[in-house]
Amino acid sequence: MHSAVLLIEFGSIILALGLLGRFAGRFRISPIPLYLLAGLAFGEGGLLPLGASEEFVATGAEIGVILLLLMLGLEYSASDLVSNLKAHYPAGLVDGALNALPGAVAALLLGWGPVAAVVLAGVTWISSSGVIAKVLGDLGRVGNRETPVILSVLVLEDLAMAVYLPIVTALVAGAGLAAGSLTLAIALGAAGLVLFLAVRYGRVISRFVSSDDPEKLLLVVLGLTILVAGVAQQLQVSAAVGAFLVGIALSGEAAEGAHTLLSPLRDLFAAIFFVFFGLHTDPASIPPVLLPALALAAVTAATKIATGYWAARRAGISVKGRWRAGGALVARGEFSIVIAGLAVTAGIEPSLGPLATAYVLILVVVGPLTARYTEPLALWWSRRRAARREPEQEPVERTEAPAQTSVGD
Repeated sequence: MHSAVLLIEFGSIILALGLLGRFAGRFRISPIPLYLLAGLAFGEGGLLPLGASEEFVATGAEIGVILLLLMLGLEYSASDLVSNLKAHYPAGLVDGALNALPGAVAALLLGWGPVAAVVLAGVTWISSSGVIAKVLGDLGRVGNRETPVILSVLVLEDLAMAVYLPIVTALVAGAGLAAGSLTLAIALGAAGLVLFLAVRYGRVISRFVSSDDPEKLLLVVLGLTILVAGVAQQLQVSAAVGAFLVGIALSGEAAEGAHTLLSPLRDLFAAIFFVFFGLHTDPASIPPVLLPALALAAVTAATKIATGYWAARRAGISVKGRWRAGGALVARGEFSIVIAGLAVTAGIEPSLGPLATAYVLILVVVGPLTARYTEPLALWWSRRRAARREPEQEPVERTEAPAQTSVGD
């Protein structure tokens, strides 16, 4: 009987997610806010609270995080990461300073303490690579001059996660300074080792993993990723970091084949992850944090626009491209929820989960709008200000010069 209820509940969740995804696709919006709302509906205090399938959903959600980071790592080769780091690290520093600081300050003002401040700083810092990539494709901007700048900022954020996630994992686990430092050292050492091996022996690793048989390739890549993620978690390093490093280590045909095979699985389990996060958020807890979430969303939308504008100007992009770059970076999504989920699971601050949910819901909806309308609004405002500054020119009366008389007159 228990297994029958589990199948019914889990099947209902998958069906609902499929219908929500189809609805989002029809209106060309991100399905992430709909998945979060579905989690709120299925959780405690929601319309249809789950019982038997919650533990199964929790396992699926963990696999979803692993696949999200694996697919992210597959997008970049080690050499691409190193070159981006060398060329664009100032933009990454500005991005971190402008966007992490508001989250940390907000947590401290709310009286949540330093650990929650570090977590909320990450929530407000990291943009949604998935949402932004989809928006750029929908708007036909993939070939624009500012797009490499946008992607560079996203790559640097993803690299920063390899350092940030172990820190957060140690903090929410209550590890002391010595244990936290050891965790960070292990994570940095592992990241450095993987980057070195990927640069020097990437082809060898990919050749070992690669296979002409899609079934064997899928099993090897998925098994290796989950194994490395489990070892990373056992060493008190985030499982997501382990999956990200596996993705970086693979390149060439192995990476392309794995990306094609794993994309449907990633989409399935990522959707389950968003539902799982919503399950742990009581809908009644969102209204009390709605105003702080709105204020934080407004501030960090402005700081992301400033980040993109500055990075594009540094790269020599025109004014229009600078505004487009800024507007494209506003959306937050999957990784903000991943970071908040670490704190929610550890029970750090009860209001952090609802605030993160409301914050992501706001910006994942606003992000595509800022990507589309930031440039025309900024140019309209600039023209309006220029028109106000121009002094009103009064018509100048022309006076005819006196006719010159000839000598003979």
